[in-house]
Amino acid sequence: MVGAAAAVGLAQLGLKVAVVEAQTPEPYEVTQPLDVRVSAVSLASENLLARLGALEALLQMRQVAYRGLETWEMEGCITRFHAEQLKLSHLGHIVENRLVQQALWQQFDQYDNLTLCCPSRVNRMVRSCRGIEVSLDDDRVLDCHLLVGADGANSLVRQWAGIGVAGWDYSQACMLINIATAEDEQDITWQQFTPKGPRSLLPLPGNNASLVWYDDANTISNLMTLSEKQLKQAIDDNFPARLNRDFTVVSRGSFPLTRRHAKQYYRDNLVLLGDAAHTINPLAGQGVNLGFKDVDALLEQLASALSHPEAEWWNTTVLADYQRRRWYDNQLMMTGMDLFYAGFSNDILPLKLMRNLSLKLADINTPVKQQVLKYALGLS
Repeated sequence: MVGAAAAVGLAQLGLKVAVVEAQTPEPYEVTQPLDVRVSAVSLASENLLARLGALEALLQMRQVAYRGLETWEMEGCITRFHAEQLKLSHLGHIVENRLVQQALWQQFDQYDNLTLCCPSRVNRMVRSCRGIEVSLDDDRVLDCHLLVGADGANSLVRQWAGIGVAGWDYSQACMLINIATAEDEQDITWQQFTPKGPRSLLPLPGNNASLVWYDDANTISNLMTLSEKQLKQAIDDNFPARLNRDFTVVSRGSFPLTRRHAKQYYRDNLVLLGDAAHTINPLAGQGVNLGFKDVDALLEQLASALSHPEAEWWNTTVLADYQRRRWYDNQLMMTGMDLFYAGFSNDILPLKLMRNLSLKLADINTPVKQQVLKYALGLS
């Protein structure tokens, strides 16, 4: 998603762009089952997608607007955020990751200066007099001023550049469960904290929802082996009463929770975006939104550099300015999510009472609360 967004944005700047991708996203069909990997695309990310020409296509595919977010641990101590608090129509959309990528890929044909190399893989990267030479497994050779690494948490580009990472594994995993519900489409996403991890619901199009179950890795591994009937019983036993029990399990998936932050976002002729630069606890669904903010910042820095024809738009001064814009914002969001996650991962009574009182107080609509919501939506 992030790499495709960067490609379209760079092509819009008039640069010659090549996209290297191992596989084409599956074309959208309305009869396809819903994917388990979905994202809560924020308003700021929607604004970027609109500028890239992809939002209209995305909204014509499957998606659901969410207007509220509710978080609690103990009943009666709840924090609620709603679009009305900022006089907005919605807070964002829940969309399948594949469809976000598909909407962006549909824009590729609009640009003669964008070449898609797919299916292709990188065989070798070496320094060249121009910048970096990239050899592909189909014998094509790309010689570029700027290599953009948007190749995920295990980024080969980052490893080749010798950029280290700081981080840790959370010793936990996250399970995503798509369910068919008796209720019509909802517009509130909610999350209850437990000492073992949050239990969440994300609305999906139609009579569907996504349940998110955080727990230790062994528990999630065991849950993945259950039959649909057994898994439903486990959900009934572990999710809050707010979840309507009239549902059926449709599909599931899981992934480990890790935190990774690159020690630098750039080298000469090279820059990292999205998960290649940082992976975050998915607690608040900020992963792809941080990646899109990276794209936005990089495009703005390059556009500014391109306005001075005599300057080398790919030089390290420009890339360092990009890092300065994104480093502290990413670090702030990552650390904030870690503190929030750790703060609710225990059952010590005084701490439990204190954090629940904080949630109750945070439900009061104040300018501070509105500013927090704006920040989460990428609007400040």
